Amino acid sequence: MKEKIVKIILALLAILFIIAIFNLDKIKRLNKTNHLFDEDQIVQNFQNMDEFYPSAIMKASTTPLTLPARSNIQLQGSFEYENQTYDINQYLKDTYTEGLLITQNDTIIYESYWNDLEQDESHISWSMAKSFTSTLIGVYYEKGAFELSDPITKYLPQYKETGYEGVTIKNLLQMSSGVSFDEDYGNFNSDINRFGRAFALGSSLEEFSKTLTNEKKQGEFNHYVSIDTQVLGILLVKVTGKSIAQLTHQHIWEPLGMEHDGCWLTDNTNMEVVLGGLNASLRDYCKLGMLYKNKGQLNGNTIISPQWIKESTTPDAPHLMPGDNPMSSNHHGYGYQWWLPRNNKNVIAMDGIYNQFVYTDTLNNIIITKLSANHHFKKQGKVTKDIHFAMFDKIIEDIVGKG
Repeated sequence: MKEKIVKIILALLAILFIIAIFNLDKIKRLNKTNHLFDEDQIVQNFQNMDEFYPSAIMKASTTPLTLPARSNIQLQGSFEYENQTYDINQYLKDTYTEGLLITQNDTIIYESYWNDLEQDESHISWSMAKSFTSTLIGVYYEKGAFELSDPITKYLPQYKETGYEGVTIKNLLQMSSGVSFDEDYGNFNSDINRFGRAFALGSSLEEFSKTLTNEKKQGEFNHYVSIDTQVLGILLVKVTGKSIAQLTHQHIWEPLGMEHDGCWLTDNTNMEVVLGGLNASLRDYCKLGMLYKNKGQLNGNTIISPQWIKESTTPDAPHLMPGDNPMSSNHHGYGYQWWLPRNNKNVIAMDGIYNQFVYTDTLNNIIITKLSANHHFKKQGKVTKDIHFAMFDKIIEDIVGKG
């Protein structure tokens, strides 16, 4: 009897061993995801995401745009937020800044790197990727591939009987889908963290998006739902027959003169994680801000029309307006995947978790690009965005004041 039990146990162990071998990559990815933001790993993780997850590469442009540069300006002094004073250089250190780039009139006036990040090295964008996705939507909208008023199910019938049934492309762009979604990175069981674990295990991003439900009428409430952007990416693939990486290279990487290779993280179906899986260098992130500041033109190329730039960065309904807004879960305004800061009407912003920013002041022709690995983000939450915006405004004020 004992011998029979031992044989059964050995057989079960053998089965478990075989299962583990065939799922080793998934196990490694899940373990990496669970420790992605650990203090002792976060910096290297953010700089090497393509080593842990599958990805699709965009090669550097054949006509790279190398910006002219002057000697670094001095960053000094302090800024105020909520009656508290912060030293600029100390706050940059406290938020584990890896790269900071400041341009004025398309000339580099400050560029520094910390925590092992190199000038030509890629770094994860997180949600700054959404503005790149929005740009691609604009390109194909202007080509006549769809109308913004079209329901997503006109092109993606698989979303019928899901939370996205009947939701328009414009409401997806403006984070007004009405879909229920908890984007709290500090809550292990939040929707965004469930998404992260599903991705780590190789699940299809499309299949995950189809599990979401609708809780509000679309077009009436601004609530940040990262999966809205993912559905837009799936739309682009359907109407073009090309991958997001191919579209990004064709319409952004090559014509904007990206100096370095970039990549999109992908799921097990080779679909790019357009809600936050872009990896690029500090200088190349800045160039999307430059494109919008320059009304759709850069590196001698016209990528998109001034009209799209204007519509993308102008809140056009009450629930999208900046300030204390009962029709929004955010106090900053929102455009087509662009943030519109409540305290500075001259700025459009790209923002990614753990403090990634492209902060574009269109009036003063100044762009501040920041890459970070702030492991305190989960505890500090959204307030770090507001503190950064206050710091950026003070830096711009000092630059303009000094002429």
